[in-house]
Amino acid sequence: MTHLFIFETTGCGLSWFTYNIFDLIVPTNGLDLFPTRNCCTDLRCKLSLFAGMGNSNSCSNNLGIPPAKGPNGVGCSDFMMDHTEKGTFFRLYYPCVAYEDAEKPDWIPSKEYFYGLADFMNINRGLSEHIFNYLFGSFKIPAAMNAPYKQNGKCPVVVFSHGLGAFRTLYSAICSELASQGFIVAAVEHRDESAAATFFYHGKTEEPEEKEEASEAPENLVEEWMYYRSLKPGESEFPLRNKQVKQRADECIKALDILIQINSGKKMENVLGTEFDWMTLANSMDLCRIAVMGHSFGGATVIEALGKEVNFKCGIALDAWMLPLDEEIYVRVKQPIFFINSEKFQWAGNIMHMRKLVPPDSSSTQRKMVTIKGTVHQSFPDFTFLTGNWIGKILKLKGEIDPQVAIDLCNKASLAFLQRHLGMDKDFNQWDRLIEGKDDNLIPGTNVAEIP
Repeated sequence: MTHLFIFETTGCGLSWFTYNIFDLIVPTNGLDLFPTRNCCTDLRCKLSLFAGMGNSNSCSNNLGIPPAKGPNGVGCSDFMMDHTEKGTFFRLYYPCVAYEDAEKPDWIPSKEYFYGLADFMNINRGLSEHIFNYLFGSFKIPAAMNAPYKQNGKCPVVVFSHGLGAFRTLYSAICSELASQGFIVAAVEHRDESAAATFFYHGKTEEPEEKEEASEAPENLVEEWMYYRSLKPGESEFPLRNKQVKQRADECIKALDILIQINSGKKMENVLGTEFDWMTLANSMDLCRIAVMGHSFGGATVIEALGKEVNFKCGIALDAWMLPLDEEIYVRVKQPIFFINSEKFQWAGNIMHMRKLVPPDSSSTQRKMVTIKGTVHQSFPDFTFLTGNWIGKILKLKGEIDPQVAIDLCNKASLAFLQRHLGMDKDFNQWDRLIEGKDDNLIPGTNVAEIP
């Protein structure tokens, strides 16, 4: 039997499992589905219908990551400091000088990320590459690649941490919106083996542990890929995830350290050699106004990072997965924190850990929790915008609420919280009521029946 992947929500940022309904798309006649390594016309038609199910016109171009709504154009560029696996890798989103015909980057940067997603789902790489590429390969991020930075005062800074099985590009709707509102955002790609895939380099004289098909690499360096590490049979989850969350927090702090050096005007070597002029970011950042933000495993990373780095003045945890955290971190977190949860993902035990930071009877303005009605765990990554309504719900990429309404609530509540706790002179306080859960689509606190 051939399998179709279904995106499923567990205690992971972006987790998946296989399910026996691929016959909806591909007949299981035992033949090679891709004898020429290209999708047949019949398969393309079926995949097109499959992806667009629930739209009024499945052949339309209505699917896509929504453009940012702020007053600034959005640029992005990739930065890698230190070519080894111990180095730092992030995508930077920033206010940019808008111009026509700007190049927009692919949402999935290369086929190796498809391989990583397939490994994460424990399905065949060759088959899944064609399916992923057809369904998602044409989507672009709503930002101008390597566009010039827009000089307009000092920008507050956000460091963003992705979920389990994700990578630096999958939260572009959130990161682009923040950049359009005047933030500089570093979306870290973690190298703790929690990302679906990531890469680094080794010198040509070194012998890699496992050779991968090479892509364009800097001179005298060879590209090497790191893929998601599954739990081994009989392995306890907490020790691995606790080790990973500590590394993730360190990687967020390293990214911030690099931004601080760039802001000082120090010339930093970008291993990737992008066209963006990083020197234009000198004196561009307001280093008194820095926050950390993340989804699921990235939400746990937010808490770990707050406990380690006082330069993070506040944190926003989107549908946080609390299992990776040990008990000692809770007493170390002193900064304001905002939990924005989905309605369908959370459970009593997870909320119980959040309550160590946001007590249910607290009237504090610094610790808040809200739940967005009709949302699922995948209402925060970009996948929610890239399938039709019906199939999106089957794959649990969409909830009952319009994805655009949900992400707008998330972004506006986040902006209001950031203004409040970073002391910004903006108009984001017009959405202060959302921090309190005052909206028809919000629940103050949680919808989950809590453990007494």
